[in-house]
Amino acid sequence: MAITLNSGFKMPVIGLGVWRMEDKDIKDLLFNAIKIGYRHFDCAADYKNEAEVGEALAEAFQTGLVKREDLFITTKLWSSDHGHVVEACKDSLKKLRLDYLDLYLVHFPVATRHTGVGATASALGEDGVLDIDTTISLETTWHAMEDLVSMGLVRSIGISNYDIFLTRDCLAYAKVKPAVNQIETHPYFQRDSLVKFCQKHNICVTAHTPLGGAVANTEWFGSVSCLDDPVLKGLAEKYKKSVAQVVLRWGIQRNTVVIPKSSKLERLEENFHVFDFELAKEDMDLIKTVDRYCRTNQPAKFWGIDLYA
Repeated sequence: MAITLNSGFKMPVIGLGVWRMEDKDIKDLLFNAIKIGYRHFDCAADYKNEAEVGEALAEAFQTGLVKREDLFITTKLWSSDHGHVVEACKDSLKKLRLDYLDLYLVHFPVATRHTGVGATASALGEDGVLDIDTTISLETTWHAMEDLVSMGLVRSIGISNYDIFLTRDCLAYAKVKPAVNQIETHPYFQRDSLVKFCQKHNICVTAHTPLGGAVANTEWFGSVSCLDDPVLKGLAEKYKKSVAQVVLRWGIQRNTVVIPKSSKLERLEENFHVFDFELAKEDMDLIKTVDRYCRTNQPAKFWGIDLYA
């Protein structure tokens, strides 16, 4: 099952995010995911594991496990490389051992002090606060992203963590429209207005934290997981599915793409098997009522500043 992007390319509606995957586990996880049926993998320079993903993909292609043209590979431009877009993209391609990317995203709508192409440590000042570069506009960054398409390095380009205002501005100055806006959205942070705005303007929304980050975000950020919600647990019982499957199905029925992350084989399988049932309209409406307007991914913990403030 896939969504056709405004660039004309098809994007599978469920993928596997590789954030926080241990280097030693990546090969087995990717191989198992491909065997289960995953064809969409979401990477980023900032995840610091593109080389390991590339090694696994190269072996998967070489052994005939899957063909390159059957996969949809996304990676992202890190904030410190906004002034070095082409070099950063080529660096990611080299690490991933690919000739082209299916999708390249601006990871965050902010340029920070350049620390070297592909070097993605947060550029903090002496005061411990993110060192933001005020000389590079998002428009300048976007036009460099557009160049990647004309160079044949990237098939589709998009944005990530953009709100309505920034997305509207991008649409105004873009020659190549953003195909995707990848954002945090889940039952506790539904962001219905942003989702509807993007979809109205033919921008596909991808949910990068479709399960609310679960245990990992609770440990890192102290957030509350929607997987423990009594309403969602009740729906899981009704449909004889796990809470995660209900939440992912909800995301798909909103016409968003979901990219859950898991390092456990049984969870990889469970998360992928969400196409054999459909949530009734009254249950989709019921899930609307559990929204807490609560962001679980809080990069301010690392940056010393809340860019969403």
